[in-house]
Amino acid sequence: MQQFYIDINADLGEGIGNEAQLMPFISSCNIACGGHAGDENTMREVVKLSKQYGVKIGAHPSFPDIENFGRLPVDMSCAALFKSVENQIYNLKTIIEEENAALHHVKPHGALYNMAMQDKKIATVIVEVMKRMHLPVFLYVPYGSVIESVATQHNIPIIYEAFADRNYNSNLTLVSRQDANAVLYDENAVFQHVFKMITEGKVKTLSGKDVEIKAHTFCIHGDTPKAIKLANHLKHSLESKGVFIQ
Repeated sequence: MQQFYIDINADLGEGIGNEAQLMPFISSCNIACGGHAGDENTMREVVKLSKQYGVKIGAHPSFPDIENFGRLPVDMSCAALFKSVENQIYNLKTIIEEENAALHHVKPHGALYNMAMQDKKIATVIVEVMKRMHLPVFLYVPYGSVIESVATQHNIPIIYEAFADRNYNSNLTLVSRQDANAVLYDENAVFQHVFKMITEGKVKTLSGKDVEIKAHTFCIHGDTPKAIKLANHLKHSLESKGVFIQ
């Protein structure tokens, strides 16, 4: 049986309070750093848990919009966005260093992530922040995206990410959360969704069409209902098929 090795990540520190329960089933995490959620206390708590469970630590910057959980576009200048993203990453990085841990990656959140997939200006802001801060870390990006291209041009190391609990459109954008079919809630459906991407390099889109995709890390949103059950089932089902989490 062919073996595969992947990463499972989760967005944490967003006020859900399920971090300790999720940690055994993931290998990296993205910590909210004040843009859409999170403060010094939650960041420090999740960093400590990550160290305890050997989970790689990522920064999860967002548009500065707590009211809408960072899931709506915010009209702001590139300079203002640069400063906001830089401050968010810096605040988490400071705590990580105080806790003698290491920053492994950066993954934008919500609308910032979605816009960076297609908008070169937004993508460039994120990449320029990483260059300015001299961060020798990875950037989690979607396959075939604008931010993948910009990061590669600027020698920022990337890791392809896909979503375990979200449906895809045929252009590899995520189905809008306004759509009833946006989120996958069934454990077996999540497993089949991810297993197909790993073993076939394809994702079944909402239209039923199979589209080529590459991913090494797969995200389960910490605020998805049954997130702990989904992560538990996914980890053990994948391992039973020769896919190991590391």
